[in-house]
Parts: sequence; C-alpha cells; structure tokens
Amino acid sequence: MSLPPPPQVDAVLLLSFGGPEKPDDVVPFLENVTRGRNIPRERLETVAAQYMRFGGRSPINDECRSLVRALRDELARSGPPLPVYWGNRNWAPMLADTVGEMARDGVKRAVAITTSAYSSYSACRQYLEDIERARAAVGASAPVIEKIPPYWNTRGFLETMITNTRAALAANDAAAFAASRPETGGGVRLVFTAHSLPVEMAARCRYEDELRKASAIVAARVLPGTRWKLAFQSRSGSPSQPWLEPDIDDHLRTLAAAGVSRVVIVPIGFVADHMEVVYDLDVLARAVCDSVGILMTRAACVGSAHRFVSGLRDLVANHVERPRACAPDCCT
Repeated sequence: MSLPPPPQVDAVLLLSFGGPEKPDDVVPFLENVTRGRNIPRERLETVAAQYMRFGGRSPINDECRSLVRALRDELARSGPPLPVYWGNRNWAPMLADTVGEMARDGVKRAVAITTSAYSSYSACRQYLEDIERARAAVGASAPVIEKIPPYWNTRGFLETMITNTRAALAANDAAAFAASRPETGGGVRLVFTAHSLPVEMAARCRYEDELRKASAIVAARVLPGTRWKLAFQSRSGSPSQPWLEPDIDDHLRTLAAAGVSRVVIVPIGFVADHMEVVYDLDVLARAVCDSVGILMTRAACVGSAHRFVSGLRDLVANHVERPRACAPDCCT
C-alpha cells in the first residue's frame, strides 16, 4: 500500500535570531541567548551597554518586519500566493508561538527561510533544532516545516551584495575626492566580514569556504583585480579558544601600517543589520579607522532589497515544485 502524498506547501516561515525592542528587553534577551552557558552577569551587563547606545533596540526585528512585508508582496504578485509567518529563536515573536499560530490557522506544511545565508551549526543546524522543539511544544497539530538550505550562492543574494558594495565604493570615492586625500596604498581595499566561529566548529562545516567564494565573486564584479581580504568580527567566548581570524580591527591596523588610506567594509556574512553590524562595524571598526587615518565606508546588508526578495521568492517557488530541504545530517 503506497503512502499518501505529503500535503501541499501552504505557508512560508521566516526564521531569525531576534533582538530586544526596548531597554527593559535587553538583559532578558541576553539571558535567552546565553541560557545554559554560565555567562557571568557582569559580561551580560557589558554587552547590554552596547544595546543601550541604540536605545535598547536591536535593528533585527524591524529588518524582519520589512522582509516579511516585502516577501508577502512578492508572493502575492508573482506567486505562489502563500502567507508568510515570522518566528525568532531568542525574542518575540518566539518560534513556538508562531508555530502554534500556524497550527491554529490550519497550516499543514511550511517552507522555512532563515536570515542566515551560510552553513554552520548556529546559522543552519541550530535552526533545525529550534523547529523541532517548537513543533514538539505545539504537539500533533504542528505543521511539517522544511528548511531551505543555505543560499549564499544564489543570484538574489550575490547580486544585491554586488550592488550594495558598488554603492559603498562610490560613496568612498566621493568622500576621498571631497577630502582631497592622496592615495598611498594602491587605492581602496575591500574588506569582507563575517561573524567569527571557533576554529573547531568551523572545521566541521563549509562556512569559511562559502564566505571566501562569495567574497571572491563580489570582489571580481566590483573591482576586478583588486586586493581584498576576508576578516572576522564579533568573537566571544574564552580567550584561550582559537577562533577564525584575522579580527577586523587588527586587519584594519595592518592595512594602515601598509599605507592603505581607504577601505570599503562589506558585511558579506550577514543578511540584515543587527547589533554585530551596527555596533562592531559602524562603531568599533569605524573608531579604529578614524584612529589610524583610514577613510571607511560600509556596504549595506541585503535586507529587504527587491532583488534579494525576488530571489527568496524563487527559492520558495522551486521548493513547492521540487522540494529541497536541509539534509538530516547537515551542519552537525
């Protein structure tokens, strides 16, 4: 006796990290993020101070709201006409609550897209674990949820990053011209950044290789033949544990020592602005650049740019026709 066919895909789920929306949210949010890790209270308060520089509000939730609206519009316009839900790992709307809402709405099978484009435990596998915990919390009525694999190499993502990097380069050129700054280091340099990982974790996934390939594609399209570098940011954890390097701030100092006076920083590892972008790059990296005499501009993340959203629509449509979800053993 043959098994019945699976239900048709009838919804899209956007999965994200989550972030605080007001000062009173900050410490509870950080406690959610670090639950089970025995992080000292003083460390949480240090990180909380970074959020307070921005009014206690992370940009990531607003970025997700914009992306949900844009994806709903794109699906309504170009099909398949599916509702779009949104759930987070660490802050409202929490994923289990969203899955419960989907069940009450009668959703039977959903395709999930994360705001992480690359392979790794935290960017991929952990979201699969989040999905299973949320479904277990909801119970038998929970929909089947199939997560789309990492999409760093899709045209929508790469072409948007190329466009954004060109815009940042044009802004850097204009600023250099206005300041009448002489070139002593062979012109502007592209510095690509991504969240650092422990070396041991990175060795068990394709994260670093994917980032280098994406960076090479963008650099070749924006400034053919230019010298570029992949650097890492936002590391945490024990200082004794090796993490992916070079650190972005160390690399900027190295460039300055070599006579480079202009850089464009490209957050290739991020889909949307959140604290690691607006604080670690726009505040800390910029302060380093100012201190060593480098003129810096930063490329925007893909966010809810139309070309990126159109690419997500294509991923959803392709999954509806020919399902291709994350493999059971991916990013272990």
